[in-house]
Amino acid sequence: MSVDLAAFADCTELASESVGGAVLAASDDFFAEKENLLKVGEAEFDPHAYTERGKLMDGWESRRKRVSGNDWAIVRLGVPGLVRGLDIDTSWFLGNHPPFSRLEGIVADPDADAVQLANRSDWFEVLPQVPLKSGSHNLFAASQVQHCTHLRLWMLPDGGIARLRVYGDPAPRLAGDELLDLAALVHGARALAASDMFFGNKDHLIQPGRAENMGGGWETRRRRDTGHDWIVVQLAGRGTLARLVLDTHHFKGNFPDRCSVQGLDAADAEPFRIERRDDWVDVLPETKMAADTAHSFEAGELQSVGPFTHLRLKVHPCGGVSRLRAMGSLVAPQASGPADLLNGLDEAAAHSALMLCCGSEEWATRMTAARPFADDVSLMLAADEVWWNLPESEWLAAFAHHPRIGEDPERLRRRFGSTAEWAGGEQAGVAGAAEQTLSSLVQGNHDYEARYGHVFLICATGLSAHQMLSALQRRLPNDPARERLVAAGEQAKITRLRLHKLDTP
Repeated sequence: MSVDLAAFADCTELASESVGGAVLAASDDFFAEKENLLKVGEAEFDPHAYTERGKLMDGWESRRKRVSGNDWAIVRLGVPGLVRGLDIDTSWFLGNHPPFSRLEGIVADPDADAVQLANRSDWFEVLPQVPLKSGSHNLFAASQVQHCTHLRLWMLPDGGIARLRVYGDPAPRLAGDELLDLAALVHGARALAASDMFFGNKDHLIQPGRAENMGGGWETRRRRDTGHDWIVVQLAGRGTLARLVLDTHHFKGNFPDRCSVQGLDAADAEPFRIERRDDWVDVLPETKMAADTAHSFEAGELQSVGPFTHLRLKVHPCGGVSRLRAMGSLVAPQASGPADLLNGLDEAAAHSALMLCCGSEEWATRMTAARPFADDVSLMLAADEVWWNLPESEWLAAFAHHPRIGEDPERLRRRFGSTAEWAGGEQAGVAGAAEQTLSSLVQGNHDYEARYGHVFLICATGLSAHQMLSALQRRLPNDPARERLVAAGEQAKITRLRLHKLDTP
């Protein structure tokens, strides 16, 4: 099993060229082209291969920097989404890898060009400066899980990186009234689980385009019993089916004898043992398959068209399927949540509710105008996108709506009224703290405000007073610009938590 599957088994690869990712620009790729960064497959090495410029390397490599500065590459994600983990792979780069790297993210128009992106000032931290090992898969968790459409990868100062793998949750913007492939990875679908994938990974089933060869599909080993294999796909959203396609492209002596499909309407279904639930509905009965054929079934041929949140494909008894396509339309989610609550309020009430979550008037105004939200995920993504595109003055306005950590409850109620209960609950870890810790928090807050001009902000839910104090002391040496970004990230976390509380009685 490859290292990416072991470390990020629950995530989708968002940047690979196989899902439409592209390297838009690089400061320098003298020795090896920037496009190699997103190639499918592990980097290869031929000790005897050279070019006119030097050793042929399977990766991105800049020349040796003899001036100040650092090299960078701008990547457009094939699938916009929440970035959770990264693999900065320096395979085969031994005496020429960068000693350090870092990554930034941004939310931008998919068609934005590299010059526009490079000149924008609203890049945010995805991964702080980290050391890299040579010839290694360097695996990191994102410092903050945020929605990104593009990334900027830095080499500090120069060198070579074989591959960049970006792992997370797909979160593209989808319209509810258009016909789209609900099972497409690029639209946010996920292959949750499969009984077997010995010859072909489950994620291949929902990738874009037709596979180049048999290895580009989902294929199980040969079964020697009376059972069957299966795979469960979480759709891009709750939707009804218009057409189903089962494509056995390239599978000729190893395609399934028969296939069947079932659907499930349960947005909150847990991946663990989801295939064993007893509320799956028949969509396509066991149907004979043919080799190397795209089998298409219109809505009238299906036993049920949904709405569904998941599909389960069964292959009888085993074999390979290259692609599953589920053409359909999104419908409203079953369960209500904060998105439904905000959608149902008039403009003034929605603005007031949003101000409870974040104290920036401009943020609340833009969020009110952004309604309706398709679902809670869309709401959270919009909250992040609007926040990170606000001017710094609005960040400071939001910070001013927060009490000092450990502030007296009575004073808290007088100052912050309707949000006092939430703020007090978020700081519950202060209750019962040692007198010395509380005293240090008071002094730390004073020192912090004197240095940065705003209150110390931290998403305190679940943290003890000692943990809050440690974080405060750790952040005090930060330069003001960096600390402003850190505090903004904490505000984004607090906002998401408070949005979730909107529909809580």
